Amino acid sequence: MRSRRSPDRAAGHTLVELALVLLVIAILALATALPLAAQVEMRRVDETRRLLDEARDAILAFAAMHGRLPCPASAASHGDESFDAGGSGSDGRCAHFLDGFLPAAALGLSPLDPEGFARDAWQTPGNRIRYAVSGDPVNGVAQALTRTNGMQAAGLAALGAQSHYLFVCASAAGATGSGCGPSTNQLTRRAAFVLLSTGANGANVPSAGSDEARNLSGDGTFVAHEASTDATHPFDDLVTWVPVHLVAHRLLTAGRLP
Repeated sequence: MRSRRSPDRAAGHTLVELALVLLVIAILALATALPLAAQVEMRRVDETRRLLDEARDAILAFAAMHGRLPCPASAASHGDESFDAGGSGSDGRCAHFLDGFLPAAALGLSPLDPEGFARDAWQTPGNRIRYAVSGDPVNGVAQALTRTNGMQAAGLAALGAQSHYLFVCASAAGATGSGCGPSTNQLTRRAAFVLLSTGANGANVPSAGSDEARNLSGDGTFVAHEASTDATHPFDDLVTWVPVHLVAHRLLTAGRLP
């Protein structure tokens, strides 16, 4: 005669089987979630690169129209250019040449955050796109790049002969406010302007001496390289720059030079 399992014993087997099914589902969900998270981050990186390219093109279009590069916005300028006291586009005296934000409202970009700034794809207040522009004199013309027709006054030859503008380095090691240090560390010394996204960790304060800290130093020297997950000095900034000869070419095309 066949034995029958007791109801309690059958219920116990059912609970074990259910637990195993739930465990398998949890493992599969975790395995799926990790690649999905990576895909989301990749999409944000791609979108941020697109936003930086859009900002670069808007700045060059502004230069073609006004004969100068725009001044950076300040934290209180609501996305408009920020000038020094008494300054204007006529003299190019920016309030924040090296530590300001993209003047997205002045450039007509969208969308903007509630304060008038453009953010990268991570969309936190710490992810406003940053913008730095050279305020160096050229051929005796003060603030030549941000002064109306300042580059025209300096002359095409002098723009090309200038020893340096903004620096972009491969690493913060050896870099200072006056350059990248070893020549092998230098990506360019002739950037007319730099655009910066602080990446996924934009709201965090970078550790002193790190590559990310160099990008927020406000002294005209920046770092650009592939993302790194190094525990001590992680790096996820995205950096775009335009050399002065490309700015000059745009002005030539627009009839603003020579």
